[in-house]
Amino acid sequence: MRNPEELTFGFIGIGLIGGSVAKALRRVYPGCKIIVYNRGAKPRVMAKNDGTANIAIDKVDDTLQECNYIFLCTPVERNVEYLKTLKDIIKKDCIITDVGSVKTNIHESVSKLKMETNFIGGHPMAGSEKTSYEFANDRLLENAYYAVTPTDKVEQSYIEEYTKIISDIGAIPISITYKEHDRVVAAISHLPHIIASSLVNLVKHNDSDSEYMKTIAAGGFKDITRIASSSPEMWEQICMTNNTNISEMLELYINDLKTIQNELDTKNGQAINDLISESRDYRDNLDEHNNSIIQRSYSIFCDIIDESGAIATIATILATNGVSIKNIGIIHNREHEEGVLKISFYDEVSANKAIEQLERHRYKVFKR
Repeated sequence: MRNPEELTFGFIGIGLIGGSVAKALRRVYPGCKIIVYNRGAKPRVMAKNDGTANIAIDKVDDTLQECNYIFLCTPVERNVEYLKTLKDIIKKDCIITDVGSVKTNIHESVSKLKMETNFIGGHPMAGSEKTSYEFANDRLLENAYYAVTPTDKVEQSYIEEYTKIISDIGAIPISITYKEHDRVVAAISHLPHIIASSLVNLVKHNDSDSEYMKTIAAGGFKDITRIASSSPEMWEQICMTNNTNISEMLELYINDLKTIQNELDTKNGQAINDLISESRDYRDNLDEHNNSIIQRSYSIFCDIIDESGAIATIATILATNGVSIKNIGIIHNREHEEGVLKISFYDEVSANKAIEQLERHRYKVFKR
């Protein structure tokens, strides 16, 4: 296995994910060489200035010829176009990988271009609603699953080396076929986004003119629909590139909903009890990781007295102690919540620090 410190890594696109991978490589392999390309100039300049990149280029050209690895970190359709360009640039032993959430289309393109010996698909299952390089960090992928989808023709030594690199930056590599990967993410990521969006629209389209549904919406509704606040353009692209798998899972889900509807119509209480019990047991046994394909929400709940300046006092306590607040607001419907004030943070460290400071000031705090 080659010494990673002597390898050259290329990046086409350095947004949140590409930038985070690049920063992580710089952290664990400080002696490696990193070349970055991005259509917009600002991320290129930032990556060069903060020491992540050795070289920043404004077009995909022969500069990338020295790369041992090239990460494609642009939207799916563009990744395919860059493949065509790279075919005539890369050296014989260069490995191209990607970070896309759908793998079938890129693998099929690799096959058509006869680049199977040079490709290992990848999907880091981490993210954030913040998508630009300025929010990239070298720890984003820590403890996050990282799908590895090699072709049948790439050498095993490269697969082992690539997997070791993924482990070194703190992620958890999972070797999986690209077809199985797309079926898995259709169920655990893509379909939930569609369900969340459709549920939000169901409430919107069936609310009264007084908008009581919107007004009274409790924490449970907001939690299961939080992922509906996503980029429409990005999710259109994902759905159109993994439409077959999503449609298959959607059909299974619709059939399950019809069964549940029948049990409600026939007042089959035991069936509903079994449904909730089975799902509760399965949900409670899901592993918790620091990162996931759907970014976790870090929130705490705090009991406060309803008086002028109460929220301002808490905000001041946290700000004085260097804790950044993502969002703060009163919980008017506390059906499933403890605490009247909900405070959200960007990471778990901030949430834990907030609890420590607020409890020190004798506030009663609850963490979900």
